[in-house]
Amino acid sequence: MWFNIQIFWVQEFKRGEMGRPAQYQRDEVLEKAMEAFWDGGYTATSMAQLVKATNLKPGSLYSAFKSKEDLFFAVLDYYAEHNNLRFKEALSENESPLDAIRSFFNLFANMITDPESRRGCLLINTILELARKDDDVRERVTKYLDANEELFRQALVSAQEKGELSSDRDPGAIAAFLMTNIWGLRVLAGTAPEKERTQAIVDQLLMILD
Repeated sequence: MWFNIQIFWVQEFKRGEMGRPAQYQRDEVLEKAMEAFWDGGYTATSMAQLVKATNLKPGSLYSAFKSKEDLFFAVLDYYAEHNNLRFKEALSENESPLDAIRSFFNLFANMITDPESRRGCLLINTILELARKDDDVRERVTKYLDANEELFRQALVSAQEKGELSSDRDPGAIAAFLMTNIWGLRVLAGTAPEKERTQAIVDQLLMILD
C-alpha cells in the first residue's frame, strides 16, 4: 500500500507555465500557500510571505482570494480534499476492513517517526492554533476531520457485515476512538518519538478491533 510521508498526501510543486488551465494554476498557488501556512502557521504567516511563496503579485493574490483568511480557507479545503482521498484509498486496498485499518495504523506509526513528519498535520495544527479563537475555523476543520472519522465508521460497519466484527460493537464509538488517537499521534510526532514506542502505542490501540 502506498503511503506518503506527509500525512497521506504531498505533491512536488511544479512551475507555472503559460497556457496552463486556470484550475491547474489555482491548485499550484494553493500548494505553495499551503506549504507556507504549514511551516509558519496562520497567524505568523504574512501576506508578504504568501506573495513570495506563490510567486504572485500582491494585486493578483488579493484579486484571486480577497484576503489572507480567504486564501487560508481555500488551502484548508484543498488539503482536506486530498487528505480524505488518501484515507479512502488506504481503507479500500484490502478486502478485509479490519486488516485495512490495521495496515493503515501500522504504516501511520512508521510515518510519524520520520523527521519530515515533525511539522504535523495541517488540520490538527490549525485546531491547536485557532480553534479557541475562531468559531469558523473550528467548525470548518471539525467538518473535515469528521469526514475522515466517517470513513472509519463505514469500514467498521462493513467489517460487521462480513462477520469480522461483532454486531454488538458500536462502529461510531470505535471510529471516534481511532480518530482521537490519530490526533494524539500527530501531536506526538512533534516530539520525534522512538519508532518502538510509537508502534507499541499503535499495537495497544488496535486491540479495540479484537
